[in-house]
Amino acid sequence: MRVRLHEVAHARAGDKGNLNTISLIPYDPAWYPALCAAVTPEAVAAHLADRVAGPVVRHRLDNLAALIFVCPRAPEDTVTTSLHLDAHGKSLSSALLELEVEVPGAPG
Repeated sequence: MRVRLHEVAHARAGDKGNLNTISLIPYDPAWYPALCAAVTPEAVAAHLADRVAGPVVRHRLDNLAALIFVCPRAPEDTVTTSLHLDAHGKSLSSALLELEVEVPGAPG
C-alpha cells in the first residue's frame, strides 16, 4: 500500500552546526524492513532538496527499528545566519513525514 510516512511512522529532527538529523521510527516494527527499502538517502535528499546541500547519510538502528538521516546544510546556512523561518530545521521531521512510500500491510 502506498502511504505518506506520517501514517506509519513518527520523526524527530535536530541540528548541530551545519547538519540536520532526522530520526524515523515506525509505529509498528513490522514496517521497519519496508521503510528501510523505501526511505533511501537519495529519496530523502530529493524530498528535502530545498534544505539539503549535499549527500544524505542514513544510519540503520536495527535493534531499535529506527533510521537516522544526517542531512548537510549549505556552509552559509547556520542557525545564526539562516534566512529560513525554521533556522534550526526542526520542521524537517514534519516535511519528511509527507514523503509517499510503499509499505505492504500499512493501514489505508
